[in-house]
Amino acid sequence: MAEQTTKTTEEAQSTNGASRNGKRLFGIDPDAIKAKATEDINALKKPTRTDLYKSIFRVKHDDTPRSRTLGVLSNVFLHLHPAKINRDAVAYNYTWGMGGISFYLFWVLTWTGVLLMFYYHPTKVQAFRDILYLEHDVPFGKLLRNMHRWGAHAMVLTVWLHMYRVYLTGSYKKPRQFNWMIGVILLVLTLLLSFTGYLLPDDQLGFWAVTVGTNMARATPLLGHEGPFGIQLGMTAYNDVRFALLGGSIVDSNALLRAYIWHCVAIPGFAATFMIVHFWRIRKDGGISGPAPMMLEKEIKPLRR
Repeated sequence: MAEQTTKTTEEAQSTNGASRNGKRLFGIDPDAIKAKATEDINALKKPTRTDLYKSIFRVKHDDTPRSRTLGVLSNVFLHLHPAKINRDAVAYNYTWGMGGISFYLFWVLTWTGVLLMFYYHPTKVQAFRDILYLEHDVPFGKLLRNMHRWGAHAMVLTVWLHMYRVYLTGSYKKPRQFNWMIGVILLVLTLLLSFTGYLLPDDQLGFWAVTVGTNMARATPLLGHEGPFGIQLGMTAYNDVRFALLGGSIVDSNALLRAYIWHCVAIPGFAATFMIVHFWRIRKDGGISGPAPMMLEKEIKPLRR
């Protein structure tokens, strides 16, 4: 009986040894797995030490002016922003923060607009029904639509205030004349985004807003058949700018489809492109202009000491 027990123990030990050897043969090492798990947990605690972070920012992360500057200049998402900024030039009592708020609202409108596109069909039969379905049947649909609507109104207001602030502070002057023109273009694109969005619900407000707007377009100089020099250039009611905007002579499905493409694809693409140029010019022009007395070299305060 004792010999049988000893034999069973030896067989069990042999089996455990073979099992351990088998794990090593197949590359499964419990100690290595434990070490890797510990490393991953430490990486979550200190993300700046991970290989992924270092591959994105590519500079040593320490709190020195040189490393902070290199961190901005070497990152594709940050390099549009100036590496150094005058503290007084970004004070809220000077800039009002309207430029940043406008950019934030643009992103809100982009994402809410993408979600609205899932429930919308740009046809005369479906457009208004889709709006009713969105408001009454889709969970949080009314909230989503109102976020998009009021965000659009707020963006028009903040862009106007931003332009007004730039004018009051003289930020349109040399060397920022070109960026001022980019800002004017962005203002026009913002108004066009708001206007083209009016027609998409296909309600009475949108119908008459577009009707009045396109009737004004036919009186456009050179491009409208009722405008100055329009007839001399061969413009008629069937080839002028109003006809091109509506896709016909009345506000119908063609007008709805064209407004949808302009509102969701073309104008946002132009606006995003000009925003990138706008931010890039801010950096190239030496950052945001500061108050005149504070722009003197002896009074410039660094952002961080």
